[in-house]
Amino acid sequence: MASTRFERFLGRLLRAVVWMLFAAFKLFAPQQRHGVSRLPPITNPLLLLSAMQLARKIRRKAVTSVEVVQAYIDRIQEVNPLINAMVKDRFSAALQEAGQVDKLIEEETGGEEVLEDRLPLLGVPITVKEAFALQGMPNSTGLLTRRDLVSGVDAPSVALLKRAGAIPLGVTNCSELCMWLESHNHLYGITNNPYDFERIAGGSSGGEGSILGAGASVIGVGSDIGGSIRIPCFFNGVFGHKPSTGIVSNDGQYPPASGLQIGFLCTGPMCRYAEDLIPMLSIMGGPNANKLCLSAEVDLKKLRFFSVPHNGGSHLVSPVDAQLLQAQKMVVRRLEADLGVKVQELFIPQLKYSFQIWGTMMASPGKDGKVMTNEFIKMNPPTTFAELMSEGGKKVWPVWELFKWLLGFSSHTIAAIGLALVELFQSSHPSPFILQQKESLQQEMEELLGTDGVLLYPSHPQITPKHHHPIFTPFNFCYTGIFNILGLPVTQCPLGLSKEGLPLGVQIVTGKLQDRLSLATALYLEKAFGGWREPGKTTAKP
Repeated sequence: MASTRFERFLGRLLRAVVWMLFAAFKLFAPQQRHGVSRLPPITNPLLLLSAMQLARKIRRKAVTSVEVVQAYIDRIQEVNPLINAMVKDRFSAALQEAGQVDKLIEEETGGEEVLEDRLPLLGVPITVKEAFALQGMPNSTGLLTRRDLVSGVDAPSVALLKRAGAIPLGVTNCSELCMWLESHNHLYGITNNPYDFERIAGGSSGGEGSILGAGASVIGVGSDIGGSIRIPCFFNGVFGHKPSTGIVSNDGQYPPASGLQIGFLCTGPMCRYAEDLIPMLSIMGGPNANKLCLSAEVDLKKLRFFSVPHNGGSHLVSPVDAQLLQAQKMVVRRLEADLGVKVQELFIPQLKYSFQIWGTMMASPGKDGKVMTNEFIKMNPPTTFAELMSEGGKKVWPVWELFKWLLGFSSHTIAAIGLALVELFQSSHPSPFILQQKESLQQEMEELLGTDGVLLYPSHPQITPKHHHPIFTPFNFCYTGIFNILGLPVTQCPLGLSKEGLPLGVQIVTGKLQDRLSLATALYLEKAFGGWREPGKTTAKP
C-alpha cells in the first residue's frame, strides 16, 4: 500500500520536529556518570545454570538451595548498585525459606521423582516485577502516592510459582504505571541496561529484564500490554514469552486493565535460558495451560515459516536497523539450511497502521473482543491514565502537571505526563478505516498462521536506545504492541550481540493457543545462535 503525498509530508514534518527536539534535549539534558563502565564478570558457576538444572541439582542434593539463593544474593548485591534493577529485597526471608527447602529434601522419602512432580521449582530463586503483588513487598508501580503500600497477598501467577517451590528474592523496577518503554519513576529512579549503563533496560518490565540480563536472576515474572515483556527481554538479551490471551491470570497487578485492555494484557515468564520457558508457563497458567498442549512434541521440519522484515514503512516509526534486518536474515538462512524448510518473506500492508490500531483498541471499552458503539464508549470509558496517576492523591490535570514538571515540581515522569496529555486529544470516535484494518489484519494473520505457522518479525526497529531517547520515538513499540491486539502468542528470542556489544533479537509469532511452536523455535534458535551472552564478556556478532 503506497504512501500518499500527504502521508509523506507528515512523515517528513514529524521527523524534522523530532530532530529539533532531540537536538535541544542533547544540549540541555544532564549526562549520567558511572565510575564503572561494565559489570563485573560472573565467577560462581551456579549462576550459569538454568532454573531446571538448578532444581535438578537441588533435588539430587548436589547443591543446597541455600547455596543457590546465596549465590544470587551475592550477585545482586554486586551488580544492583550499577543497574538499579531490584528495588526491594527479601534476602533474609529467602535464605530462611531455602533452609526449609533443604530440610524438606533431607526428610523426603518418596524420591526425586515425587519432588519433581509436586515441586518442579523447589529451591530455585526468582524475581518479580514490582507491579505484581508479592506478600510483604511494595506494589507501587513507581507511583509516589502508593509508596507505603505493601502487598498482603500474592498475585495468582506469583502464588503458583511459589507453590511450585520457587523462592522470591525481591521485586524489580518498572516504568511509572507500567505504560512506557523505559523503567523510570520518581520513587525508585532509572534502571540501566547491563550491556551499557548509558542505555535503557526497556519497559515496563525493565527491572526484570535488566536483572536477568546481568546474571543476577535466572527466571522472573513480567506483564505485557504493548511489549512490556518482549521489549525488555530484547534490550537485555534474554528470553520472554507473551502467552495466548487468557492463559495466565492477570489478577494481582497494578494498574488493573479496563475496557478492551483486559483482553490485551498478558502475564508471562522472563528467563535467561529457553528451556525454562515451558515449565514456567505450565506452572503460571495453572489448569489453563492444558489448552496449550505444551508437552506435545514439535517437529520444526513440519512447520511453515514466514519472515516479515518491517511494518511496511509507517512514517510514525523508525526504520528497522540494518543489523536487526541482517540478524533476521541469518535466522532465515539457518532455518532453511538446518531444517530443509522454505521461509517465505512477506509484506503485510495492514502492519503499517499498527500504532493506530493499538491506540484505537486500547481506548475502547468493548466487550467480548468487540468494539462497542460510540454511545457505549461515552457511557463506559476505560480508566484514563490521568485517573491512574491520581491514585491515592489529588486529581492530576495533565497540562498543569506539565507546567509543574517544567519548573521541577512534578512527582511524575515526563513520559507519564505525556501519555496523559495524549489522551486529552484522543478522539472518542474510533476510525472506521482503522477498525477495518484491524479486522483485516486479524483475519489475515489467523489464516496465515493456522496451527502450524511461525512468523519472524523484528522485536523493535532500533537496537537498545540511550536513556530518555524513546521520548522522541514514542511509537516504535508498535512492533510488539500489535500482537497484544491480535491476541497471538509471541516469544522473544536473543540472537547474539551487535557490533556495539548490544543484544540483537527477533519475535517468534504463532497462531492462537499454538505457544508450543514459538517456544520450540526459541529452543532451536538458542542452540543455533548462543542465546544469552554475559554482558561485558564478549562483543561477538551472531
